[in-house]
Amino acid sequence: MLGVGMYIAMAAFGLLHKWEGVLLAGIAIAAFYIGMYGEQKGYFARTAYTLLAVLYIGKLLTYFVFIRQIPGNGMWLTFYVIVIIALTDTFAMVVGTLIGRHSLTKISPSKTVEGSIGSLVIATIFAAAATWFGPLHLQWWQGAILGASTSVAAQVGDLIESAFKRDAGVKDAGAMIQGHGGVLDRFDSYLLGGVTFFATLHLLGILQVQ
Repeated sequence: MLGVGMYIAMAAFGLLHKWEGVLLAGIAIAAFYIGMYGEQKGYFARTAYTLLAVLYIGKLLTYFVFIRQIPGNGMWLTFYVIVIIALTDTFAMVVGTLIGRHSLTKISPSKTVEGSIGSLVIATIFAAAATWFGPLHLQWWQGAILGASTSVAAQVGDLIESAFKRDAGVKDAGAMIQGHGGVLDRFDSYLLGGVTFFATLHLLGILQVQ
C-alpha cells in the first residue's frame, strides 16, 4: 500500500521521472524482506506477488495522473478516456447478454466474442464522434484510433484480472463492493486502458516526448 501511494504521490508532484529508480529499488528490497515471513516455503511467490501488486496497481495508475497533467486539455482527456473504458465495460456486458453466443476465452467463460466486438465498435464510434468537442483538440481519426486501442486494452485488462482470480482460486477480488467482484474488479480495465491511451497519444504525435 505504501509503494502504491508513493507511486501516485510522486507522479502527482512531478518527481517520478527522477526518483522512480530509487522507489523501485526500495520496493524490491521491501518485497524480498516481506517474503521472508510466513510459511517455510513460497518465498519466491510472496516476493513476486508483493512486487507485482505495486507495479500493477501503483505504476499503472500513474498514467491517469500523467493524462490529467497534460497542458491545456488534460482534464478533458481524462474524462474522455474514462468514458471510453466505461462504455467498453458496459456494452461488453449488454451486447454479450443480448446476442452473445461464442465464448471469448476459458479464463472468463461469461465473456463473449459478440460482446467484445460490440463494445469495441461502440467505444470506437463514441471516441471518434466525441472529437467534435473542441477542448479535446483531436481529429476524428485520432479519436477512432484512441478509442479502438483503449477499448482493446481495457478488455485485456479485464481478462488479466480474471486470470489473477482464477490463479488465486477466488470468485471475487474483494468484498468491499458486494456483488461486483470487489474494488479491483471495477477498475481492472482502467489500469491497462489508461497506459494504452497515454501511449497512443505519443504514437499519434499528440504528445511529444520530453
